[in-house]
Amino acid sequence: MSTSDHAERRPAPEATGMVLGPDPRSWPLALRVVLVTTLLSIVALLAVGAYLSSVIADGLYEQRRDRVLEETLEVTSDLTDTLTQVSGATTTQHQDAVRAFVQSSGGQGGGDRREVALVPVETTGNVFPVASSDGTLFDEVDAEFAAAVAENPETMSWRSIGRENPSGRVDPALLVGTRVIVPGAGSYDLYLVYSMQEEQETLAFVQRVILGGGGVLMALIIGIGTVVARLVTTPLKRAALAAEKMAAGDLTSRVEVSGADELARVGQSFNHMARSLEQKVDDLTELSHLQQRFVSDVSHELRTPLTTIRMASSVLDSQRAELPGELQRTVELLVAQVERFDVLLGDLLEISRFDAGAAELEAHREDLNALMERALDDVRPLAAARGCRLEVQLSGVDVRAVVDARRIDRVLRNLLTNAIEHGAGHPVLVQTGADDEAVAVVVQDFGRGISPEDAQHVFDRFWRADPSRARTIGGTGLGLSISVEDARLHDGWLQAWGQEGEGAVFRLTLPRRPGAVLTRSPLRLERPFDLRAMEAPGSATPTGEIRIDPGQLPSLEDDHDAEQSGGER
Repeated sequence: MSTSDHAERRPAPEATGMVLGPDPRSWPLALRVVLVTTLLSIVALLAVGAYLSSVIADGLYEQRRDRVLEETLEVTSDLTDTLTQVSGATTTQHQDAVRAFVQSSGGQGGGDRREVALVPVETTGNVFPVASSDGTLFDEVDAEFAAAVAENPETMSWRSIGRENPSGRVDPALLVGTRVIVPGAGSYDLYLVYSMQEEQETLAFVQRVILGGGGVLMALIIGIGTVVARLVTTPLKRAALAAEKMAAGDLTSRVEVSGADELARVGQSFNHMARSLEQKVDDLTELSHLQQRFVSDVSHELRTPLTTIRMASSVLDSQRAELPGELQRTVELLVAQVERFDVLLGDLLEISRFDAGAAELEAHREDLNALMERALDDVRPLAAARGCRLEVQLSGVDVRAVVDARRIDRVLRNLLTNAIEHGAGHPVLVQTGADDEAVAVVVQDFGRGISPEDAQHVFDRFWRADPSRARTIGGTGLGLSISVEDARLHDGWLQAWGQEGEGAVFRLTLPRRPGAVLTRSPLRLERPFDLRAMEAPGSATPTGEIRIDPGQLPSLEDDHDAEQSGGER
């Protein structure tokens, strides 16, 4: 029995739809494999595509540049021949020859792929700058590029530029400049602009091909990843399903094994483990049945000699006053141990009934307050002998429920006896409460207490928080174990909580009718250990499981409707 509220039960995974949480580790394995494969493939394709595009672009540029430089050498040679032929001509003839050369040289090499501009630097006549196209060609030549041409008259200078076409789009181009010196005709700066539109279109086509091929390859990778993921996850799903069936109690569940690969070995190992586990469980079950039968048989067989011993001890006890002093103490101890032996046999018989599944309810509608008052009357002499005050807070609302009065009375007496024994003379708080679904009892002591870890084991058979400490009022170590079985038989809860050195709290919660599923308790389990709070006046219907400080608890109404709503909020 856990000390946490049973309202925190979670539905089985099979009952809920698959919802992807924020943590990718909670996603299905096949989905994670496909996603990781897809993401890595996208990164790889982008990297390869970018590399190929860059290499192809550089190759096209270098190839076009080499051709441009070769064409520029040819144009330079033709210009030198033309200027040499007109070196002795008039200025007008010189100008006409230059203009004719520029017009004939521009536009060659494939339509408008080349434009020419000639700028005189030192001439023997009056020659003006001339271009094969409009004057915008001179705008491409800035002072920096012109200076570079002037500084290196024997070489060719070039750089990439962008030129706006009639449609307004900027096309790539290559600007080349060189200086031509003709003796007797002067010096000229020759500028040529070569269009690289065809290379740009070729690069765009290649990029589209790479992108399309990458998309097709991506689809193939996703398909392959899905198939591979299913090949891996399908055997794992079968193993998981078999494990779930085994967890549900079907120890005959096995994994279907096919092939001889690593996954098949996993399936074979799982089946081997399942067979071994089934055999061990069968052996333990048989051993448990033998132990239960042994306890039951021994308990029954000891009844007869115990009856004889009890009768003999009763005779000795009746004549105890006539015996010597040392024998009187011996008879007193004998009577006490016989009574304890009788209780132990009764508890063992009751445990054997629970283990055999033979325990049955004889349920009737009972008033929980009346049952609690009856249990309090039984333990008041013990409380008085221990100097323990019982602080009772019975609920003023309807606390009737269909229960087995004998079993609930036994649970209440066990809780009260334990609280008095471990309370170290401090007061014991007894409280009842109810809501529309359940009734509850809380027994709180302020003694040595138990730790939250010990609260997990307090209902184990023969368990003691301090094994070295002897019991002061008898007991078999089975009382709480029987009590928790009685609570389960009613479909209820028996829970414990405490703090070492401060005290312990036990809470019994029962449904109004057996078979109902509890989702909350009318009374709090985790509560402060403050003796002064017991003296303060309070409501008879405290709040439910609200984890707040006592000073922050809401005030409750005294009317009947408010009492009926005294469950958890």
